[in-house]
Amino acid sequence: MASSTTTVTSAPDPSVFGQSVTFTATVQPEVAGPTPTGSVEFVVDSTPVVTVPLDMSGQAQYVTSDLEVGLHGVEANYSGDAEYDPSTGADTQEVTLANTTTTLSFAPEPSVCGETVTATAQVTPVPPGAGTPTGLVSFIVSDDGPVLTAPVAINGQAQVSFSGLDVGLHQAAAFYTGDADFNGSNSPLTLHVVNPAPVSVTVSVVPDPSVCGQTVTLCATVAPVSSGVGNPSGSVTFTGPGGLNQTVTLDAGGTACVTTTVLETGTVTVVYGGDECYASGTGTFDVTVNQASSVVSVTVEPDPSVCGETVTVCATVTAVAPGSGTPTGTVTFTGPGGLNQTVTLDAGGTACVTTTALETGTVTATYNGDDCFSASANTAPVTVNQASSMVSMTVEPNPSVCGETVTVCATVTAVAPGSGTPTGTVTFTGPGGLNQTVTLDAGGTACVTTSSLTSGTVTAVYNGDGCFSSSTGTFDVTVNQASSTVSVTVDPNPSVCGQSVTVCATVTAVAPGSGTPTGTVTFTGPGGLNETVPLDAGGTACLTTTALETGTVTAVYNGDGCFSSSTGTAPVTVNQAASTVSVTVDPNPSVCGEAVTVCATVTAVA
Repeated sequence: MASSTTTVTSAPDPSVFGQSVTFTATVQPEVAGPTPTGSVEFVVDSTPVVTVPLDMSGQAQYVTSDLEVGLHGVEANYSGDAEYDPSTGADTQEVTLANTTTTLSFAPEPSVCGETVTATAQVTPVPPGAGTPTGLVSFIVSDDGPVLTAPVAINGQAQVSFSGLDVGLHQAAAFYTGDADFNGSNSPLTLHVVNPAPVSVTVSVVPDPSVCGQTVTLCATVAPVSSGVGNPSGSVTFTGPGGLNQTVTLDAGGTACVTTTVLETGTVTVVYGGDECYASGTGTFDVTVNQASSVVSVTVEPDPSVCGETVTVCATVTAVAPGSGTPTGTVTFTGPGGLNQTVTLDAGGTACVTTTALETGTVTATYNGDDCFSASANTAPVTVNQASSMVSMTVEPNPSVCGETVTVCATVTAVAPGSGTPTGTVTFTGPGGLNQTVTLDAGGTACVTTSSLTSGTVTAVYNGDGCFSSSTGTFDVTVNQASSTVSVTVDPNPSVCGQSVTVCATVTAVAPGSGTPTGTVTFTGPGGLNETVPLDAGGTACLTTTALETGTVTAVYNGDGCFSSSTGTAPVTVNQAASTVSVTVDPNPSVCGEAVTVCATVTAVA
């Protein structure tokens, strides 16, 4: 049998771990001859691994990627055939460490504060290297963070989980230390973003609906949406209708509450400002604040009062629980005597009105309501008694003289605390027959004029009205005698002796006196005239005489209770009267020698 030679080659050589290496065994005759046949056994590191038949060219190949790192001895043992003897060839194969690449990723990316983050380092052989790296990966997250180490798993991944990173950007890297087959590698510097953790803000309002001024408790709870470290801290700001604007610190449970009595219908907004870990958030709640009930209390001071007295009527409007606060707006007062007035409530919820026109009856105070409080009303009975009155009098002129026109006035006024102007009538009585009822004018005054007054006391009686009680006033008057004047007439004048002459005296009042004097007139004059004659209704006294002689006739008025005495004169002329002589002869005719009586009769001629 012929001898053979066997040679072994490998490619590539050297190789890297995991790289596919092809070992080629070539069997050749030592002398020319046919191509050997048969098979070749490949032995690696003294361990047979595979037997491969020769091909038509006398070669056999073994391909493997399972070689460990290091220098390997390879033998190819040709088994021989019918023509050729067995032969062996040997070679070495160097396997070096395969290179790796390391990449770093985070899940989730970005994360939120407090969330658990998984950092994954993927260690991958660099071709032609292959296989699964083992060993450890060190993780560094942030400049001051701890170094975390994890083994590389069968999938080439190493993972660590961490939490507690601050909000912001963090630089991280993964360092693969390598193993017996693979070189170490570092990941590129990788940024990890930690965002603030989202929160939910829930708002509760108790009670809702409420009424105006009711104490309402508003609470806001700030909670992590899905992750985070503990409960959010910091503060929330409550704003809402009615001027609500209050900032409150969250408690350990993430809740903050505020109580208010100023809430109005609308939307309450709660804004959480966030903290080092949690993002800001907002919650809202629609609230309904209905009108609160109100109650009106009414006071009347003084009560009872008298007509025309200044009376103060006050209404105080207060909230009915659970409402609170001070109502605003107006109160309308109505009542007997024409009271109808609307007054604005003061800061204390009270409105007052003063009136002097109140009458007995019921006063009503109606609160007209406002945006916060509903309307309400209440009443108070009032008693208004008659006020006292006072009569003051004037007499003009006083003193006067008999028959002078005198004006007597009475002014009726209210006696405090009453006020106003009395109405009705005044009855005047007094000496001289005064008895007259007169209606008071708008100023409360009644007057009467008279010329029949005599000295004494005039009384004015106010007869009262619905508002004022009756009262009386008096005034002492003095009425002196009026002066008089006497005018004397003589008719006829001149006259003749023995003629019937009428002498008259007319007595008249001297102004300001008036009226017709009464009493008597005494006539004196020449011829023995001395006669007293009463005045007639016209104030005239007359007498007739035939004894008058030439001279002055005097008429003395002797006065009366009303008029003083006075004197009047008139000159009179009494001439000689004509006479006639009538002669009688008796007898006539007579006879001669007869005694005859002759008489002469002298008579006055009328």
